[in-house]
Amino acid sequence: MRSDGSAAPLRDPVAAEPSSGGSAAEGLAALPLREELRGVEPYGAPQLDVPVLLNVNENPVPPSEVVAREMGEAVAAAARGLNRYPDREFLDLRADLAGFLALESGVRLPPEQLWAANGSNEVMLQVLQAFGGHGRTAVSFAPTYSMYPEYARDTGTRWVAGRRRDDFTVDAAAAVALVEREQPSVVLLASPNNPTGTALPADVVEAVCEAAPGVVVVDEAYAEFRRAGVPSALELLARYPRLAVSRTMSKAFSLAGARVGYLASSRAVVDALRVVRLPYHLSGVTQAVARVALRHSEELLRGVAALRAERDALVAWLRGLDLEVADSDANFVLFGRLADRHATWQALLERGVLIRETGPAGWLRVSVGTPEETAAFRDALQEVLASPAGARAQTAPDSDDLPGGSTR
Repeated sequence: MRSDGSAAPLRDPVAAEPSSGGSAAEGLAALPLREELRGVEPYGAPQLDVPVLLNVNENPVPPSEVVAREMGEAVAAAARGLNRYPDREFLDLRADLAGFLALESGVRLPPEQLWAANGSNEVMLQVLQAFGGHGRTAVSFAPTYSMYPEYARDTGTRWVAGRRRDDFTVDAAAAVALVEREQPSVVLLASPNNPTGTALPADVVEAVCEAAPGVVVVDEAYAEFRRAGVPSALELLARYPRLAVSRTMSKAFSLAGARVGYLASSRAVVDALRVVRLPYHLSGVTQAVARVALRHSEELLRGVAALRAERDALVAWLRGLDLEVADSDANFVLFGRLADRHATWQALLERGVLIRETGPAGWLRVSVGTPEETAAFRDALQEVLASPAGARAQTAPDSDDLPGGSTR
């Protein structure tokens, strides 16, 4: 796998290491795999054992001892009923999620307008299963989350990516023109965008919703980290019944290991996802842990405020080094431009700091960590920038260097 998590030629472990179960020729290459999956590695960022992990946008602060203890008690209670299937409609959890959104954004919704799954990845895949497919098109704007084209690929949906401006914002007129030309059944808009951290203004979302013939999904995985005054697309749900807003508990709630994502939309859109969901897809243990976290949402969001401040300080510091830094409303920062970003990434890794090699050529992404982790990153980066590995790029990359911009 490449350091940025992108697709690369797959090493066939069976062919390389034949076992008693068959010869090397009976490996992956001999299976009736879909042609578009041949030569592709599974998605994923590097998981390495280094002192400072700042590459996958996790919340660096774990749940408090009080929250962890309550989660343990809830899991123990759920375990006593694991001989039975879980509540497949989980309306109690959906009501708790609705309560949180009312607290966080001021938008009040009934539980029937909420849906949840194993991470927002599964929510997004369900959206493409319900509204994508052969003969249909999904649209987004690159650079953006690298899983979007994989959702399309896995559901047989044609993928089209328009371009963001040089500052990573989306031009409303250009977005509308692309939507009108492609007539997509699904439009995916990340706000804040990954890997750039860029939030979308309401007028861009409104313009796309007005033009789109299908479903528009605003992916707000990092929404709790947005700066004051930045709106949430939740505020537009009442006006656009085909608009959906996805969120996750992985980031702000420190629950990346629990895998809980959710979506708010009209009842009709939620009912469509209920059609394609797998039976009993959300375990009783997952539901129990998520409900405990939601009971402590005010405490957890206080920690988010501290991470926002750490992010803003990091942005200012990086700009003080004469680096280009994208404005961020997320819990990460994209910076560049570097002559050889892989060399910079590798040099940081050799100093015990793992960040992410992703986004446009010449740029790197660093997650916001604890003050101690951020200090370690700063020390390491200053060393690297003073070495040949930290040389700055002399010119901006061509648009062809931006990932995710092809049609497939």
